[in-house]
Amino acid sequence: MRRPMRRFFDRLAVSWDERVRPDAPEHLAALAAAVSRLEVPPAGVLDLGTGTGAGALWLARQFPEARVTGLDISEPMIQQARTKLPADLSGRVEFLVGDAERLPFADDSFELVAQISVPVFFDEVARVLAPGGYVVVVSSLGPKTPFHTPERTLRNGFHRRGVEAVATGAAGPGTFFVGKLPGPPLPN
Repeated sequence: MRRPMRRFFDRLAVSWDERVRPDAPEHLAALAAAVSRLEVPPAGVLDLGTGTGAGALWLARQFPEARVTGLDISEPMIQQARTKLPADLSGRVEFLVGDAERLPFADDSFELVAQISVPVFFDEVARVLAPGGYVVVVSSLGPKTPFHTPERTLRNGFHRRGVEAVATGAAGPGTFFVGKLPGPPLPN
């Protein structure tokens, strides 16, 4: 499934922003509602399945002290994201090509792992999440999202990996799930 998915998104990269409008307020409404539930601002953020980078750039503005990594399987999507990176964020935002099934990061690397409208990779997300860190899963169109994962599946999947649900809800057309890995938050 990896190759067909990569090819699909490679083909759509150039027109993605016009077709999907990933940086529109309504597309990011559920992400905004979810991160408002965080108790501590994260120092390290991973936007998994970043596409053209809308979520990563929004998170970088929301958390001005954080370093933000946007990762996507599609090289053309990452190329588009890099063209959108403003100079004022270039020192703390990076965009990388990578596979969510084998994340190129050490264990406990991020205080926040966010993913907007992408399949959930429970094992890898839990592995790279730091103690006290959060995972945010957003379906920008709610259940109509092509890669929507039902709340019950999220609760059960993350619970089996030690991540507990702390909030769920809806904002704009989207839905969100917030989970937290127990432990003290890492100092910022």
